[in-house]
Amino acid sequence: MGSATVVRAENLSRHYRVRRSMFVKPATLKALDGVSFELESGKTLAVVGESGCGKSTLARLVTLIEAPTGGRLEIDGQVLEGVRRRDIGDLRRAVQLIFQDPYGSLNPRKKVSAILEEPLIINTRLGRAERRAAVADMLAKVGLRQEQSERYPHMFSGGQRQRIAIARALMLRPKIVVADEPVSALDVSIQAQVLNLLKDLQEEFNLAYLFIAHDLGVVRHIADDIIVMYLGRVVEHGSTEDIFTRAGHPYTRALLASTPRLDPKLRRKRGAAPEGELPSPLNPPPGCAFHGRCPHATDLCRQERPELRAIGDVRIACHHAEAIA
Repeated sequence: MGSATVVRAENLSRHYRVRRSMFVKPATLKALDGVSFELESGKTLAVVGESGCGKSTLARLVTLIEAPTGGRLEIDGQVLEGVRRRDIGDLRRAVQLIFQDPYGSLNPRKKVSAILEEPLIINTRLGRAERRAAVADMLAKVGLRQEQSERYPHMFSGGQRQRIAIARALMLRPKIVVADEPVSALDVSIQAQVLNLLKDLQEEFNLAYLFIAHDLGVVRHIADDIIVMYLGRVVEHGSTEDIFTRAGHPYTRALLASTPRLDPKLRRKRGAAPEGELPSPLNPPPGCAFHGRCPHATDLCRQERPELRAIGDVRIACHHAEAIA
C-alpha cells in the first residue's frame, strides 16, 4: 500500500477568549499558535509535551471536535474551511479518536457487542448479521474472543478495555486515528502490548496515527516523526531517530533527560529535566516562551521569539541550537 498525505496543517491556530472577571477585559488564550505538519497514511506522527502545551487542542481540531481559529487544515484531501455541512460526517468517519481513559470512554451500561455495533448502526446500512460478523472480526484483530462481546466493560482489565476502545475506533475503517495518551492510564507491563497492537493494526489497515503523549519514552518505538510542543507552538520537529540522537532544543533535551532509559549507551547526559512550571498561556513571556526555564537563555532569547528553522534534517525554534548541540 502506498503512502498519501491524509492530514496537512498550515499555521494552524486555536485561540479562546477568556473572561476573568466583570471588570477586566477578556484575555486571549493561544492554546495553539501556528502549527504546521503533514501526516501520511501508514505513518505515525507523535506530538509530545507537558500538560498545557496544546497537544490535546491539536487532537480536537484534527478530529473535527473544534474548528481552528486560524490557519489551514486539510483532512483526506478536503480543506476544512470549504467543506459543506453534509460532508463533515464523511470526514468524521475518516478520523477516529482513541481516548486516554479506556473505562471512562466506554458506556458501562452497554455490552461490548452493542458498543462496537453502534458506529455501524449510525453510519452504515449493514444488517444485524453483517454487523455481528464485523464485531467478531474486529474483536479477533485486537486479541479478544467473540464470547467476550456479551460482557460489560467493567468485567475487563484496563488493557482489555483499551483493546475494546481501539476496536470501536476501527469499526468504520478510518484512514486517520488520533490516539490521545492511549497508554498513559495503563500499567507499564501492558503499555508495550497495546503499542505493539497499534503497530500491527497500522500495518494491516495502512492507518495514519497522530499520537499524543507527554512521555518521549512511550513514542520511541511507534513514531516515525515527532513534534515537540511548548506553550502552543512547535519547538522541534524531526524524525524519531534524529530527535533521540541529536535533539537540538533545550526543552527537548530536558524531556529526554527525564525519560527512563534502560540502555546504558543512551544514558549520556542531555541536560537537566525541565525545572519550574509552564508559564500561563494567558500571560506568555516575551521572546522565547522557554527562556525562564532554559539554562542557555540570553537577552536575545528574552526579547525575540525564535522561529522554526532547518538545522540539518531537524527544524528547531532556538536561537542557540547550533552552539548547544
